[in-house]
Amino acid sequence: MDEITIPRPDDWHLHLRDGAMLEGVLPFSARDFARAIIMPNLVPPVVTGADARAYRDRIMAALPEGLDFAPLMTLYLTEGTDPDDVARAHASGLVTAVKLYPAGATTNSHSGVRDLAKVMPVLEKMAAIGMPLCIHGEVTDPEVDIFDREARFIDTVLEPLRVRIPELKITLEHVTTSNGVDYVMTATDNLAASITTHHLMINRNAILAGGIKPHYYCLPVAKRESHRLALRKAATSGNPRFFLGTDSAPHVDPLKECACGCAGIFTAINTMACLAHVFEEENALDRLALFASRNGPAWYGMPVNDETMTLHRTTAPAAWPERIETGDGPVTVFDPMVPIHWEVV
Repeated sequence: MDEITIPRPDDWHLHLRDGAMLEGVLPFSARDFARAIIMPNLVPPVVTGADARAYRDRIMAALPEGLDFAPLMTLYLTEGTDPDDVARAHASGLVTAVKLYPAGATTNSHSGVRDLAKVMPVLEKMAAIGMPLCIHGEVTDPEVDIFDREARFIDTVLEPLRVRIPELKITLEHVTTSNGVDYVMTATDNLAASITTHHLMINRNAILAGGIKPHYYCLPVAKRESHRLALRKAATSGNPRFFLGTDSAPHVDPLKECACGCAGIFTAINTMACLAHVFEEENALDRLALFASRNGPAWYGMPVNDETMTLHRTTAPAAWPERIETGDGPVTVFDPMVPIHWEVV
């Protein structure tokens, strides 16, 4: 197959940051994706409906003329979040979901949840109104190996939460393990998962073999090859519980290439070409539309986009800049480490 046309895709997990960084990275997502769930872990975080409205206004002000893009806003769950404010923001159509960060799990998560009992009133309100909860699924106990944090979270946090509030609709974001895949597949209802582009393409060797490579470091961290293969099988299966959430997360190079580098990989610029490569390798190009364009809208109760995207197979490998320039500084683009013979046309 040399060409494939799919409904215009959506990104169900995206970091746009703010200010000059927002202006620098937004065009790459808005070019390819019709909608994106926008992560709220700014400094300070997007906690209230008023915060979300102000952030959405800044995104729309930064959107280049001629690009059609809808930011789907989220609220950052804290132990002081007001359930009524959450419900009002959702009822107004302003906010699509709430994001739960375990405190200390990833970038700008220090204001996240330490004691789940303290946010139960919010979660119960969300279950009652049908509002989805997006979860960064890792424990932060320093005694738990970083490669085991997702599996431990499922056993000790997610499963008890789902037993306590079975009506709560949960997205386990950026799932990275076979444990996560199996758990989502066996759930009866109210659970789905997003999968990133980079976790379909790299394992932990990309970070550690032959020297430390900070531009492949993300959280959750890439795992063993067996987990990557499980993610590929899930993503390319057509199973409606799995859909694309890039977790494209830009950081300027000095903050990646330092003694304590930031977690995050900037993939917005080449995600769709890389996905076509993955699905072609798995003999599943006919299911790319399900993963990138159909399953996510169905989960979030939204229509599939009317517009389409066409990807064309190229003779020469596709090329992207090694980095992009933003007003905050350079941001390195994800290097898939293999030739990619697909491009968006």
